[in-house]
Amino acid sequence: MLITEQKKQFSDILEEFGKTLDISQEQHDKAVASYEFVGNHLSSEDSPLAKYNPQILPQGSFLLNTMIKPVNEGDELDVDLVCRLEGKQTNWTQYDLKMIVGDRLKDHGIIKPLVIIPDSRRCWRLDYKSAFHMDVLPCIVSSDYKTILEKAMSEVALKDFNAIAIRITDNIETIYETSTNPDEWQKSNPFGYGIWFEQRASLLMQKSVMMSESVQPVPKFQKNKLPLQRVVQILKRHRDIMFGGDEDKPISIIITTLASHSYQKQTNIVEALLSVIDRMHLFITEKYSVKYSRTIKWVENPVNTVENFADKWAENKTKQDNFYDWLEKLKEDFSYLKTKSISENYEILKASFGTIGINEAFRNSGLVEVIAKSAAYPTAFSPALLSVPHRRQPEWQMRLSKYVEVHGRYKFGNRWKSVSSTTKIPKGCEILFGATTNAPKPFEVYWQVVNTGDEARGNLRGGIFHSKTYGVGGLSQKETTQYKGTHWIECFIVKDGICIARSSEFFVNVE
Repeated sequence: MLITEQKKQFSDILEEFGKTLDISQEQHDKAVASYEFVGNHLSSEDSPLAKYNPQILPQGSFLLNTMIKPVNEGDELDVDLVCRLEGKQTNWTQYDLKMIVGDRLKDHGIIKPLVIIPDSRRCWRLDYKSAFHMDVLPCIVSSDYKTILEKAMSEVALKDFNAIAIRITDNIETIYETSTNPDEWQKSNPFGYGIWFEQRASLLMQKSVMMSESVQPVPKFQKNKLPLQRVVQILKRHRDIMFGGDEDKPISIIITTLASHSYQKQTNIVEALLSVIDRMHLFITEKYSVKYSRTIKWVENPVNTVENFADKWAENKTKQDNFYDWLEKLKEDFSYLKTKSISENYEILKASFGTIGINEAFRNSGLVEVIAKSAAYPTAFSPALLSVPHRRQPEWQMRLSKYVEVHGRYKFGNRWKSVSSTTKIPKGCEILFGATTNAPKPFEVYWQVVNTGDEARGNLRGGIFHSKTYGVGGLSQKETTQYKGTHWIECFIVKDGICIARSSEFFVNVE
């Protein structure tokens, strides 16, 4: 078990690290100003929607205050919103509701260029280039919905979440263009989920922060987070570092739900995190699915018991496997907090979360000496490793105004493990490198792999090559450990023919 002093140090480090994940107040305020502008256009007197009192409201991580900055600073924030209408014309189908909201969005000279076409299943996406994108979900509620919601928010422990559900559009439903009865439409409950999450996160027996402050067109910027909010942020960043841009990575709603169920009101972030990691699997059940005619894994929506957040696992086993791989990786990475020193955990945390955020967390916690003592090179390092003749030098003009750093993990058997400069990796392993950068898009990504040692003599590599992983912006590179020796990889970010960021050598020791 952690001693009290060390536990407090780790908690302070994780709290400071959590702060590095927060979006800034400026980013928050810009997003709010942008969707307020959209809401005013939808509800103005000349709008065909005006008589239905349209409101733009936050949902998802923006509502829960668990949003995190993207791994790479040039990537966009994702802001989820609801466009809530009170009632509709009797002959409107889901299609009609979706189109009338979309038509109104496009009926404005500033908003129209932001609308992404074709639109997604349920939402209209507005793309604010290189800053954020907003997914606007059209939905309808009854005319007395506001009264019902306010009453629900005043209750200490809300029981009837169904009363504040909304009805949404979904273009893959068979009744999308035919049903005019909202009771037949798909149900969602973002505000019920928000109230449930707050009840789980609260450190008091009764609600500590009224959801009425959050379920408003302009939610307050929350600088200080509750322990559960920090835990969710940390878990999501660990997921992002492990999987990069992989579309089959664990989704945030599953992480948030399982973490909320597992949280036991700890005030210390380390205790909360370790407890959540240890208990999350307990809230994944199995149920028989009529849709799939078999028993499947089930992560129940706490405010809509017929909805399974893990439904996609039954269609794509990779999603399920990735979740359990991630859970094992979490247990492995954070088990060391109980047994290893602050200095030893520094290397583990860097591999799990990236150097930049962890260095900032350690500095802000007064542990600069730990960073200074960190080993940048492998145990067997000698300068000759960096000057081998088959290593190619970059030919671009160098203006290194941005940073890029490389992190890695390797798979041996069915388990993924982190890579650091001192890790010894067996031959025959798959190894996945990822890079993080603060360079603004667009840019090109290049990699250089240099191997050494007698076994690699007949197949020495050292050239610089253009990344082929376009789906994740080139910031991912897969290799295999074929030869014994000390090898390394570098990443280069090139913009307009000029190299603006170059990583240090990331060493891999194959034995």
